[in-house]
Amino acid sequence: MSGPQPDRARQGPRSTDRVVLAVTVVVHLVVLYAPRAPSTGATVGLDKLVHAAVFGAVAWAATRCGASRGVVGSVLVAHAVLSEVLQGTVLAHRSGDPLDAVADTVGVALGLALGTVLEGRRTGTVRRA
Repeated sequence: MSGPQPDRARQGPRSTDRVVLAVTVVVHLVVLYAPRAPSTGATVGLDKLVHAAVFGAVAWAATRCGASRGVVGSVLVAHAVLSEVLQGTVLAHRSGDPLDAVADTVGVALGLALGTVLEGRRTGTVRRA
């Protein structure tokens, strides 16, 4: 017989959580700072969806590792603005777009919300209407 399972939140993040976070951060940085953006002209809005996805994935992965949602949200929103400034000024074949920063921010909010809901389900603290 085995005793009760220890609460994962008290144990800290698993190594797989850290790997997921590392992978999402690397993909995030490659997407934002590659010298040339992939062409998305054929599909309207695909660029904004990619922006939201890469920021949302990092937000979600960071919450899985137990990072403060407030800190994660603040850092990622600041990075959304900074990345657009850098794309517009430092990367010769890229351009900054304020709407990309908006998409990034939406992605952060969705990633944090997803992390909150999934954590609540895991711990049994989700309230049902």
